[in-house]
Amino acid sequence: MKTKILSFVAILAMVFAVNAQRDLNQQPTPGPAPKIKLGKPEKFKLPNGLQVIMVENHKLPRASASLTIDNKPVFEGDKAGLSSMMGSLLGNGTTSVSKDDFNEKIDYLGANVNFFQSGAFASSLKRYFPEILGLMADGVKNSVFSQEEFDKEVERTLEGLKNNEKNVTAIARRVEDYLTYGKNHPFGEFTTPESVKNITLEDVKNNYNTYYRPNNAYLVIVGDINPKETKKLVTELFGDWKKGTIPAYTMPKATNPETTEINFIDMPNAVQSEIAVVNNIDLTLGDNDYYAALLANNILGGGGTARLFMNLREDKGYTYGSYSRLSQSRYAGTFRATASVRNMVTDSAMVELQKEINKIRYQKVSEEELKNAKAKYVGDFVMDVQKPRTVANFALNIARYNLPNDFYEKYLENINAVTLDDVQNAAIKYFRGDKARVFITGKGIEVLKNLEKTSDYAIKYFDKEGNATTKPEMSLPIPAGVTASTVVDNYFEAIGGKDKVAAVKSVMIVSNAQVQGIELTLTSKQASPNKTSVVVSGMGQTFSKQVFDGSKGYSEAQGRRKELEGKDLEDAQARKSPFEDEAYKAGELVRIEPIDGNNAYVIKYKDTEIFYDVKSGLKVKAVTTAKGPQGEVKVPRTFSDYKEVNGVKFPHKTGVKQGPMDLNFEVKEIKVNEGVTDADFQ
Repeated sequence: MKTKILSFVAILAMVFAVNAQRDLNQQPTPGPAPKIKLGKPEKFKLPNGLQVIMVENHKLPRASASLTIDNKPVFEGDKAGLSSMMGSLLGNGTTSVSKDDFNEKIDYLGANVNFFQSGAFASSLKRYFPEILGLMADGVKNSVFSQEEFDKEVERTLEGLKNNEKNVTAIARRVEDYLTYGKNHPFGEFTTPESVKNITLEDVKNNYNTYYRPNNAYLVIVGDINPKETKKLVTELFGDWKKGTIPAYTMPKATNPETTEINFIDMPNAVQSEIAVVNNIDLTLGDNDYYAALLANNILGGGGTARLFMNLREDKGYTYGSYSRLSQSRYAGTFRATASVRNMVTDSAMVELQKEINKIRYQKVSEEELKNAKAKYVGDFVMDVQKPRTVANFALNIARYNLPNDFYEKYLENINAVTLDDVQNAAIKYFRGDKARVFITGKGIEVLKNLEKTSDYAIKYFDKEGNATTKPEMSLPIPAGVTASTVVDNYFEAIGGKDKVAAVKSVMIVSNAQVQGIELTLTSKQASPNKTSVVVSGMGQTFSKQVFDGSKGYSEAQGRRKELEGKDLEDAQARKSPFEDEAYKAGELVRIEPIDGNNAYVIKYKDTEIFYDVKSGLKVKAVTTAKGPQGEVKVPRTFSDYKEVNGVKFPHKTGVKQGPMDLNFEVKEIKVNEGVTDADFQ
C-alpha cells in the first residue's frame, strides 16, 4: 500500500505518469486432466413445488442456505425497478417479529441473512442454523412491507440515480443494455426517477405475492448438516409456503445490427473512454459448442495473458486492462470485448479490439494457446470442485438447465476434446465483429475527430437515456475580443480584483486527503518572484518534496534528490508564483467547452489545458498531459468551493485523478503574506 501511495504522491508533486505493473506470471506446464468424481447431493421436493438440494460436509461446523427463485425476467415498463425495490424491502420485519428484533437476533448469533428479488441467503454456525433458517423462512413467507420503509427505499433509490448521472461507467452500461437488448426487453430497460415515482407500496406487495413463490424455486443447503434432520426442518419451515400461478410472459428476441456500427454517447466529464464491442448470441450451458466457445473467449480476452490484454495493455499501453466475456443465457446471451482507455487513443484502441476479434475468427489459434487455455480451465475446475458449495451449484445448474446427471463429471473430458477447428468455428459463430455494436462513451470533443478519421463504421449518436440524438457540439465560437489574457484578467477580478491579487506576496496552503485509509497532507508555499515549495507527507514522514527558488530547484522522493533540469527547469522558470495563472496569458485560447452543464473557456499553455467558467470567471479545471512509460497520460485537477481569505478567493477543494485513483484535497489552513520564508525554498 505504501508503494501505491508513493507512486500517486509523485503525480501530485510533479504530474508524472505512474508506471503500470507488468504481469510477470508464467503459465505453468499443464499436466494430464484428472478424473473427477463428484459427491452426490441429496434432493427432495415439497408438495408446494420447492426443490431442495443438500450437500453434507463436516469440515467446518457451519451451514448455509441459498434460495433461488428461478422466474423468467419480466418487462416492468413505466414501473421499471419494481422487483428490485421489492427485493430491497424483503426482511424488514415480518408478521411475527419487528425489523429491529429480527436484525438483533441475527447479530446476536453472529449469523448472516440476506434477501433479494430472486431469493435469499443465510449462514451461521451449525448450532444456530435451525434458528437462522427459521428467520430466513419467516422473512421469505411473511415479510411486512410498511409505508415508512417503502418511503425510505424510494428516497435511497432516487439519490442513487442522481449520483449516477455523471458516472461514465454506469451511463455506458445503461445505454449499452438498452440498445443491445431493446427498449421493450427486461434486460434493456432501466430504472429512472420517473419509473420510481410511479411505483406504489401496493405495487410492491402485488409483485411479492405474484412472483415470490416456491413452485419455481430451489433451496440449496450446504455444510455440517444431518440430511434426515435437515429435510424434516425444511419441511416444517417451508411446507406451508403457498405456491402461486406465475404469469406467462413472452420475451422479445434481441437482434444484432446488419453491419457493425459505432454507438457514441457523449459524456463531457469523461476523463477516459469506455469501449465495448457487443453482439447478441444464442448460447446456453450444455450446448454442443459451449466448451469451444469458452476456450475461444479465454484465448481472446480471458485474462492477463490473453490476446486483448497483451495487445492493448502490454504492447500498446492504451489501458490498464482489456478483456472479453461470453455470457451464456437461457434467455439472451451476449459477447463483450471491453477496454477503458485514454481519450487520445480511443480510435486506436477500438481498431485493435476489432483486429483481435476478427483475427481469432479468421485465423486458427496456435496449439500452444489452446493447450494453455485448456490447462487453465482444468486447473480452475479442479480447485473449485473441492468446495461443497461448487457441488451444490453443479446440482442446481443440472436442475435449472435440464442437463444430464453426469454433465460435470464429463466436463473436463469435453474441454480436452475441443480442437483448433472447434475454437475457430465457435469464434466465427459467437464473436460477431461483422455485426456488432461498438459502444463508445466518452468526451466527444476530444474523441470524435480522430474516431471519424480512423473508423469505416457508421457513427450513431445517443444521449444518456439511449435516445437517438445528433452529433455533439465540438466547440462553441469564441466571442470577438476575448483572448487568453482577457480570460485570466477576468479570473483575477473574480477572485478579488487585480489590486488585491497584486498585494499577495506569499501564500501558504495546507490541505488534507485520504488515500487507502492513509491521511495525506499537502503543504504548498508560494512567494514572489516565482518561488514554490510543495511537500506531501503522511504517516509521520515526507513522501515527496519539490522546491524552486526562482532560478533553480529540485525534487525529492523516497530519499532520492533530483535537480531540476531541461524541460522541467524551463517549465518551473516560466511559472508566475504566487498566482500561476499570470503565465497563462501567454497561452492560446483554443475553445469554449461545456463542463458539467456550464461553458468554460479553455486556454492551452505548454502541456496543460486550463478551464475558466464563462459566467463566474473562476478556474474550475486543469488537465496536464504527462509522458509516461506507456505513452501520454492526462492528469485532471478540479477546483471548487472558493472562499475568501484576506480579500482574495481561493479554491478550498482540489480533486486529482490518475487512472483508477482519486484524491480529494480539502484546505485546512491558508495564510496570506505570512508563514513563508526564504528558507522554505532552499
